Amino acid sequence: MFSSMIINPRYEIERADGNDVKLHDRNEDLLLVDDDGPFRRSLSQALERRGFTVLPAETLQEARMLASEHRPTFAVLDLRVGNQNGLDLLDTLRKLRPDVRIVMVTGYGNIASAVMATKAGAVDYLAKPLDADDVVNALCQTNREPPTIRDKPMSASRVRWEHILRVYEQCDRNVSDTARRLNMHRRSLQRILSKRAPRE
Repeated sequence: MFSSMIINPRYEIERADGNDVKLHDRNEDLLLVDDDGPFRRSLSQALERRGFTVLPAETLQEARMLASEHRPTFAVLDLRVGNQNGLDLLDTLRKLRPDVRIVMVTGYGNIASAVMATKAGAVDYLAKPLDADDVVNALCQTNREPPTIRDKPMSASRVRWEHILRVYEQCDRNVSDTARRLNMHRRSLQRILSKRAPRE
């Protein structure tokens, strides 16, 4: 796609070994938070080959400890970490290092969470499957536009799910408050939130 490009005066990206994109600033720590072990290890290795010093974490508790110790310049956070929400870590990271560049990654891609992530300070929002080049480009480019809604219309069930997620995020992920606002039984809402997004 490209052989060499300057994305930011501090970061130079270029091809290495034919396919890899490499970062020329080896003093930058990157916090990688994902509870999917194989995915975390694979992405960690790929990012290290591109010049990052990766700090892998399986839980938000572990991530907070690493963040407090290292104050990373970059962070790649899964939206769902066990039963917790990766968005909860954004405020902590930004307090530790205001210029931290954060990318949210998820297998549960949805518009409401993308909007919440960018409002909370993430520079981009990527849906799995992805590769390390996607992450590097998102972390280092300074002129990326926020995620946009695709042209293809969503199904009725997906629209309903997106609306529920949006209200849930606006209620600071409070299930009881969300259920009250949606005039929905709390247990019904919990079942919906525990499932994957409906297919388009």
